[in-house]
Amino acid sequence: MSMLPLDKNDGGGRYPGFSTLAQADSWDQATAGVVLGRIGPPPEIRFFTPQEEATAAALLDQLLGQRAEPRVPVVNFVDSRLAEKQTDGWRYEDLPEDGEAWRKTLAALDHSAEELYFQPFAECPESEQAAVLQSIQDLGNGTWQGMRASRVWGLWTRYAATAFYSHPWAWDEIGFGGPAYPRGYKNLGIDRRESFEVADASPGEDPLAAGPAALSPADRKNA
Repeated sequence: MSMLPLDKNDGGGRYPGFSTLAQADSWDQATAGVVLGRIGPPPEIRFFTPQEEATAAALLDQLLGQRAEPRVPVVNFVDSRLAEKQTDGWRYEDLPEDGEAWRKTLAALDHSAEELYFQPFAECPESEQAAVLQSIQDLGNGTWQGMRASRVWGLWTRYAATAFYSHPWAWDEIGFGGPAYPRGYKNLGIDRRESFEVADASPGEDPLAAGPAALSPADRKNA
């Protein structure tokens, strides 16, 4: 992934002409306000320090493959959740509460980058950032900076995916029509689309089948 909308070579173009925001008139006022707010100016950073923000932004760009503008402002969305303590209602027993866990893991990420490349994570070239993250993921349930690596990876990816796929630009890429309330859905079943939905133009294509060279380190690991 390089930017949104995705290039056809990166799995884009699957739902030509589809626009989630075209359905805004069918949402109630509260729903429209929430969704449309996500495409406006991103919320100000309130939780992360400037150093943490830089590290988190570089981390999230790596995890999501965002390489150019326009970007989904994932770091701002994650920051807002942490500032408002909007967690998933659970945490790993061997990690602290999510806010503290983010601070701890970002500091640890900078420490790892400094050990390997003698500078903070955000200041490393993208290839070095990717190498640091791959080394963490490769540890699996092993220990990284005093923490179980898989727990840290789960924390990061959980927040990254939730933030990214809350944005209408991401919905357009996967053909998601947005909130169903109060309109609802009536045509349930395989290949039974609503009037506003668009058929997948390339149903037989698997983005992961492009091969390792086209994938990020995280994608290659999970392919």
